[in-house]
Amino acid sequence: MNPYLDRSQSRVTFRRSTYDLFLKPSLSGLCQSEKEAYQLILDFMEPGQMSQTDKLHFLNAVLILSSVVRDQANGNMNNYYPKTLLAKKIETFILEEPTDLLDSSVRQQAMLCIVALSQVKPPFHLCQKLDLVNVSITSIFTLPLIMPSLDRKDSASLYLQTIQALDDMLQALVLEDRIPNMLILQNFVEIILPWLMLSDKVHEQTRALGTISRLLRFICNFSELLHMVSFSIMGRLIGTCSIFCLNPSQEVSSGALETLYYLFTILVLQRSIRPKTESILKDLQKHFRGNWLANMQNLIVFFRKYLTPVERADVIMVAMEAMTSGDASNVFAASKMLKVILKCPLTEVAKVPEIIQAIYYQIDRITNKAVLSTIKKIFQLLVQTYTDEVILTLLKIQDQSQRGTHKSWEILASFPRGYQVIMEYLLQRLISPQTPKDQETCHETELSTPIVIRAIYELLLIPSQRSELQTFFASMFVALLFQISFLVTSGTTATQEELHEMECVDPVSNSVEALKILLRSSGYTDHMSYIQRLGGWELLVSPETHYDGVTLLARSLVVKNCWHNRPVFRFLIRTLENPKCAHYLTALVFLTELLRCPDVAGVVDGVSTKVLVDWFKCEDSAIEHLFLQITEIFTKHRNTMSYFHILQPYVLSCCYSFSCELVMETFLMLQRILKDLSWHRASSFIIELTFTLAHFFEEDSEQLRLIAFEIYRSILAKVSRMTLVYPLKHQILNLLVLLVSHLKDVNTSVAEACRLSLCKVAIVLGWSKLKLVFAKKDAFTILSALLQQERSKALWLLKQSVALFKSPQGPVRQVAVWFTGQIIRDLNRAEKEEIDEEYIAFTYMQKDPDPIVSCLTVQTFYILEVKDTETPAKTLSFCLCMRRF
Repeated sequence: MNPYLDRSQSRVTFRRSTYDLFLKPSLSGLCQSEKEAYQLILDFMEPGQMSQTDKLHFLNAVLILSSVVRDQANGNMNNYYPKTLLAKKIETFILEEPTDLLDSSVRQQAMLCIVALSQVKPPFHLCQKLDLVNVSITSIFTLPLIMPSLDRKDSASLYLQTIQALDDMLQALVLEDRIPNMLILQNFVEIILPWLMLSDKVHEQTRALGTISRLLRFICNFSELLHMVSFSIMGRLIGTCSIFCLNPSQEVSSGALETLYYLFTILVLQRSIRPKTESILKDLQKHFRGNWLANMQNLIVFFRKYLTPVERADVIMVAMEAMTSGDASNVFAASKMLKVILKCPLTEVAKVPEIIQAIYYQIDRITNKAVLSTIKKIFQLLVQTYTDEVILTLLKIQDQSQRGTHKSWEILASFPRGYQVIMEYLLQRLISPQTPKDQETCHETELSTPIVIRAIYELLLIPSQRSELQTFFASMFVALLFQISFLVTSGTTATQEELHEMECVDPVSNSVEALKILLRSSGYTDHMSYIQRLGGWELLVSPETHYDGVTLLARSLVVKNCWHNRPVFRFLIRTLENPKCAHYLTALVFLTELLRCPDVAGVVDGVSTKVLVDWFKCEDSAIEHLFLQITEIFTKHRNTMSYFHILQPYVLSCCYSFSCELVMETFLMLQRILKDLSWHRASSFIIELTFTLAHFFEEDSEQLRLIAFEIYRSILAKVSRMTLVYPLKHQILNLLVLLVSHLKDVNTSVAEACRLSLCKVAIVLGWSKLKLVFAKKDAFTILSALLQQERSKALWLLKQSVALFKSPQGPVRQVAVWFTGQIIRDLNRAEKEEIDEEYIAFTYMQKDPDPIVSCLTVQTFYILEVKDTETPAKTLSFCLCMRRF
């Protein structure tokens, strides 16, 4: 019953003290009776059996000597006889008393002697106090039930006196410098509690509760308590007493209620705000010895307001232990108590790992449905409030269990919404690694990212929860992909502490395995086979080919028509809405491929398109290349084409990039998309592109120049006389001389493209006569015919021709010089007055680096001078120009 008893008995041994041999205390200050008492003590301290009378004489002598020492100014019992040995002798008396009969006052007098000894120096050591209390408690509590009756009146009276002596002794020993020491009290309570918890005898339980109650009542008389903060048994006591309040025995339940009342009183006195203490105590007094429900209402208040997190945890754990104890009354009481506590939101609780472990190891033994429901409620609340600690505890349990078992995670999944709550929390931690404000934890209980991934992996392995995966597949898939990207591209590795915690030497592999199990658990085995066959996993984990792996992963969803394509797309867009998104490149790479899925293209809207455009404004070459791919994909689907106009200005701006590679890629993309663009859906883009192309017809790069002319030819192929609107018609006419001049382009493919374009121009403009001329390859013939037919546009044609003076190609400049001379020669007086700038530019061509061009220019000027002499009437401005050069 009591572990202290055997230990105490083993200590009770005697030997002749050196005090008996050498100490000669001064007895001059003692009266005769006191000297006799001292001598009696010396005589009886010798080993040997003593009668009841001798014991009482000895105890009386100790009382007399204690009184003498107490009255002395600096009295010390050790000056007369070692106090420790006296206490040991008294302890022996108590041990020698029969436990089945109370027929003498030796117990009572022995405990009163301990009271007297406690009041003199030196103070008792804690271990001796505990031995004395343990022996006294055992000696009294084991006595049979003593009921008051006429024939046992003396026995009942003696019992009450003995109980009072026990109370006096406990009260005396609990004091330290006249102030209750709560650490000592805790030790006393821990000696008494087994008599309540382990005994099946009502009178023993009643004695235990009564003793604790009266001791607590004594404590309530003091405003100051020593080591109150260290009184760690408060939660256990409150939990235990709350359970015994529903005990079938009226005596036990009454004693538990009284004990609970004094516990609450101590809490009010020590932890409430002073001005409110009195009113709180009055309210508490109203419910003293009230019904169970009234006390449970107090329990709720005190549980939330006065108990520390550790004490709250102790209350919960005591109740859980009671619910699995097998005692029907305790099970019922504990279940009722927890239901009352858990009706309100769970206040801060400590010892979460201990509670989780208790649930884990006890859950299989619980058959009572009401109890199981209550346990699940506790677990659920802990999961919601202390998710980090719950997860770490489950991982620890798994590591300590047989390798390969997932029982702890299956238990989690068995609780209502437990799986969903934890998975959503882990997902949030994976997306935003910082600890949420409502779950700020210390470093030891905070989840690191590798541990989060391991927890996700373990949860994904639970087969019974695969239907739950559908709700968060998209977000989980993207979060794991982002984590892999972060680890691979940044070269980040886990710390040794994290590696030890998660039993994994490679965080990248851990993340990839989690992604694989997510796909497998969601039914996407075909996707995994596709990725495996193309080496996608190897590409994904290599820094050099990582984004190729991301693309292949997205392609598998498109090719295999994944049901979650749309949710994944929406989640990626929501992620990219954050301008500080750290994984933007991975998201854009994945999105680029995912947009090829018709289902995804069908849900694209203006908002998502603008989100993409906002990222394309960044000066990042990788993003610009992705943007071109997305632009091309937009032209493949009817829905995305509706939002193509949002991309239009950014696409055309890529044509002017400082990166030659990007410019070339842009033109190649434009060349491809024109095949799918219709005039009806993309007329504004086509017209704007036509004006953009004008800047690239004179590019040094033959490849780029050729692509520009081919794009222009493709544009003309989409135009008809019915769709020829003014801006486009004006630009077509504005490029006529350029097209003709480039029939002399050094690149024969460019020349052929120009010839075909000229034929289409003739058709579009309805120039039937010129159509045959345009079919020829001779630029001079075509220009002559053009000038002849479009004489009214001579000045416009002149500007086009002069613009070609800057062409890097000599043959093109030759044609321009020749045509310029032809136009000037045919101008009338009024028209010549408007060509000052063109004439000046023309004169500069006499110094052209190409000798053919400069020679042709000089010859043209000679011809013009001859013509001028034949035409004496010149305008003033034109004559000035001639004289100037």
